[in-house]
Amino acid sequence: MKITFLPGTYTVDELNVTPLQDRTYCIFDLEGTGIDVAVESVTQFGAVRYKRSEGASGSSFSSLVRASKPIPASVEKLTGITNQAMSQAPLFKEVYERFCSFIGDQVLVTHAGYEYDLPMLERHCQEFGLTMFTNKVLDTKAMFTYIHPEVTDVVSTDFLIAYYDLNTEGIHRHDALADCGIIARIFECVLEEYEERGLDHFIADSSKHMKRFVIPEMYLKKENEGVTK
Repeated sequence: MKITFLPGTYTVDELNVTPLQDRTYCIFDLEGTGIDVAVESVTQFGAVRYKRSEGASGSSFSSLVRASKPIPASVEKLTGITNQAMSQAPLFKEVYERFCSFIGDQVLVTHAGYEYDLPMLERHCQEFGLTMFTNKVLDTKAMFTYIHPEVTDVVSTDFLIAYYDLNTEGIHRHDALADCGIIARIFECVLEEYEERGLDHFIADSSKHMKRFVIPEMYLKKENEGVTK
């Protein structure tokens, strides 16, 4: 898979996932010290197995990761992950290897993972001398954009929750495992739309552009105040 970043957008190429409907996926999410993948550090992994006929199963993976830099106060408040918890968290290498064992060779599903989770993991793997996994990865943001060219908003998690009228009351948002549950529900809605259109595949098309989330200027000067992917 090839992701090309452009000013304000990105495109995807060299990805073909078929069938979409009848397979087991692994949905995953990361939390970090901030939103800028070039400088921030992973603080939590979450993953859950998912099959459309069964939903998100009881098989899941969750672990904190010891960050290489302090977590800003605003991000502590947003995620509930504290700098104190970091002192007892396992190192990235250990957690990443356990995560790779959990996902096996299954197709992965993320939200905004093409612009956050994957670049973040690739940078961490380079820094720690680890091999980046080669699993195919679907992104609900890209999947939605492909079938809704009329939508001009940034397709964030909050946008899709509102679009599909999902009730997330009582869910601990910005916890990696809890967010996997939300991504699973969004993915279910997207798969339903694909089925209604007679689509049982996702083929990357470099002519289709996804609108990237925006890093606020105040973040670039100071710290991340909590951007929604």
